[in-house]
Amino acid sequence: MLEFITNLRQRYQIIQSGLAEENSQWIAFQACIEQLTLVESFLHKAQIIVQGNVPINIAVIGPTQSGKSTVVNLLLNQDAAGVSPLAGYTVYPQGFSVGLQADDLAYVAQHFSGFREVQQFSLDVQDYACYSLNRISSNSLPDCVLWDTPDFDTIDAQNYREGVFKSLALADVLVLVVSKEKYADQLVWDALALIEPLNQPILVVINKLMADSQTLLVDSFKERWQKIRQDKMPDIIPVLFSKREVPQDRQAELINLVQRSIHKVKRNKHEAAATNFIKQYWQTWLAPVRSEQEAQTTWQILINQAIKEAAVEYQRDYLDHPHHYDTFQNALAKLLTLLEVPGLANIIAQSRKILAWPLRKVFAVDKKKYQQTYPKTLETALLQQIAEHVFLQLGDKVLDQIDQSQGNDKWWKAINSQLRQEKILILKHFEQSTEMYHQDFKQQIENTAQGLYHKLEEHPALLNGLRATRVTADAAMLALAVQAGGIGLHDLLIAPAMLSVTSYLAESAVGSYLQRAETELKQQQLNAVKEQLFTLVLQQALTGLPEKMMHNTYFNISTRQLAEAEAQLEEKRHGLRIL
Repeated sequence: MLEFITNLRQRYQIIQSGLAEENSQWIAFQACIEQLTLVESFLHKAQIIVQGNVPINIAVIGPTQSGKSTVVNLLLNQDAAGVSPLAGYTVYPQGFSVGLQADDLAYVAQHFSGFREVQQFSLDVQDYACYSLNRISSNSLPDCVLWDTPDFDTIDAQNYREGVFKSLALADVLVLVVSKEKYADQLVWDALALIEPLNQPILVVINKLMADSQTLLVDSFKERWQKIRQDKMPDIIPVLFSKREVPQDRQAELINLVQRSIHKVKRNKHEAAATNFIKQYWQTWLAPVRSEQEAQTTWQILINQAIKEAAVEYQRDYLDHPHHYDTFQNALAKLLTLLEVPGLANIIAQSRKILAWPLRKVFAVDKKKYQQTYPKTLETALLQQIAEHVFLQLGDKVLDQIDQSQGNDKWWKAINSQLRQEKILILKHFEQSTEMYHQDFKQQIENTAQGLYHKLEEHPALLNGLRATRVTADAAMLALAVQAGGIGLHDLLIAPAMLSVTSYLAESAVGSYLQRAETELKQQQLNAVKEQLFTLVLQQALTGLPEKMMHNTYFNISTRQLAEAEAQLEEKRHGLRIL
């Protein structure tokens, strides 16, 4: 699950980088990115907890100038955190370890992976991905790490908000500090609503109050809490505005309430909290992913339909066509070479040499022109025509989707552009694969011829008769060659001999076997074309087009990846599988 959440967050960030900030989608994506960043860090913490002992972490959070650093110093009972009247003074997480050794703090660097540890107050203004960690002595708190965090409500907070979320996720206890000016800000309540599913104990400090408005503001905060959140009301400690030090009784109460909050920590519920958080936002995160997957599913359906129709077209216009199908004739031609008659072999060879001579002369006139004008075989030309028809068909279907899609035409326009861009390369690959298929299928033709020959061996009389037919056919071919002067390969070399042999075999005792052999050869040829050309070339290339679309525009999360993540989310027996 952690891997999926990380991938999803990264995809959101990459796609958002290509949007304008004033775009409504940019704003929606930003909310998803923040939610994903928070739960990603929360899952990462769960991973660390499983690996070893992790001390209690307390994070002081709140809007700018609410007095977070002051509260940190009160809890530590010393001036450890820097305090300034300037907004945004704390811009990266500052940790203060109490009663812990260096070995106890190794988890911090692991949790803040990708961040750089720096000395306190030495932030590089060009690099907000930093944190500091200081070991101090304090008798006010038990062994723990107390974090002073940046604000989350200023314009500049966008630059260092990831550090805030990492601190929030790491915390076992949260101390929310708001002032009388800030407690009603929408960003404060948005943050409180966001973290509610994480089920972290919260202590609220309402700072800088005036005595005459203290009760009113505390009651107002409680009323707002009950509207926004469904959990129990947290402990609230009001602190009156004072230019002098905070009274010791307020400080002692603050420390006491933090210690009480520590006792409420239930780390065994950490994974359940992560699951609740993910389930709350899951559908929102995946809405654009599902929309994209629906388009991909429709695209795959269109491809499958086009490939299925291509196979039907191939079978109709070639395999089952009475005048176009010539593969079985090639098998019979191969059979003729197995029927050489002893003593007449040289005469037959000379006959073939003579009748082949005019064809060689024709080919030699303009070989290049011949190759460009005429395809190698009728089947090759037909297959290329079918492949081009697949592209035309898909192009029309994609245009229909662009017209029909509501809100997702952008994906279809992109796939249409990718289809046009890749067409020439795919068709070239298809042509090359067709040539390879022809070479590979020669073995099937050879096997068919051998099977016919072995079947004829079972009928000696038929075999001798066919050999006589073979000699007659060769003589007829020679006479035709002399008379016509070489009129064409198909008419001169194949038709006369094949007609004689085919007729003879069809009327013989092996006629039924001949028919079965032709049927089996056709089926083998259909299977080969489907697998080697339509599936492994056309279908595979077309299916992969979405992955080639611009990676800064689409999520490219497969249905399998999503299904696996949802299966983990619904797994109840062992809880959420974080690793």
